Amino acid sequence: MTFLRFYGTSVLASVFLAGVLAAQDPPAPAPADPAGLAPIAPQQAPPDKRIFGVLPNYRTANESAIYTPITTKQKFIIASKDSFDYPLVLVAGGVAGLSQLTNSNPSFGQGMEGYAHRLATGYADQVIGNMMTEGLFPMMLREDPRYFRRGYGSKWSRAWYAATRVFVTRTDSGGTRFNFSEVVGNSVAAAIGNTYEPDGRDVDDNIQKLGMQIGIDAFSQVLKEFWPDIKHKMFQHRTQDAASAP
Repeated sequence: MTFLRFYGTSVLASVFLAGVLAAQDPPAPAPADPAGLAPIAPQQAPPDKRIFGVLPNYRTANESAIYTPITTKQKFIIASKDSFDYPLVLVAGGVAGLSQLTNSNPSFGQGMEGYAHRLATGYADQVIGNMMTEGLFPMMLREDPRYFRRGYGSKWSRAWYAATRVFVTRTDSGGTRFNFSEVVGNSVAAAIGNTYEPDGRDVDDNIQKLGMQIGIDAFSQVLKEFWPDIKHKMFQHRTQDAASAP
């Protein structure tokens, strides 16, 4: 139940984001093929490497592109960039703040010392989780750690697609299956965290950490799915404001 609570919260946040975008303009239907038989995915520009110019976006690819597997080296490059890019400290800082408010790991104490301890362990959780889910396990299981952005269809279907990709992945051969790298990798990361988080070693605490990490990953994929839409609206508003300025 703890896992479902954290994942469910992330999905609800994702649906809210999709709702905000959907309320602003109607979804554009995917164009039809020349024969008029079925919709096809539109051509998409290469994804930005940062969301809002800050959050790392190194593992996003376009679903509509011809699938090309990546090498083991490329998987570890993606994992390293996601792990050691400075914005990850901001994510860890937010998680540390939440942990401070709920007094998780009470042996860390409160005040700046307690927050610093939570920040360090939270950052370690993020790094280990990313290296496991984007590097080590994709290498061993021959799974692709990238998020394949859809970019077409209704906002609701895209939000659902993005939020559930934590449970579905592509294999190096181009097929799809359950995302073992995400779930098993984060489970191993939670278990490793028991070595430096003395107050969180029971089953419920580990399920909570697993649910939080998968929930964060689900929400980040929704951001990756809609970032081009958000960016377009931001620049559209700026252009309109500039045009209306005296």
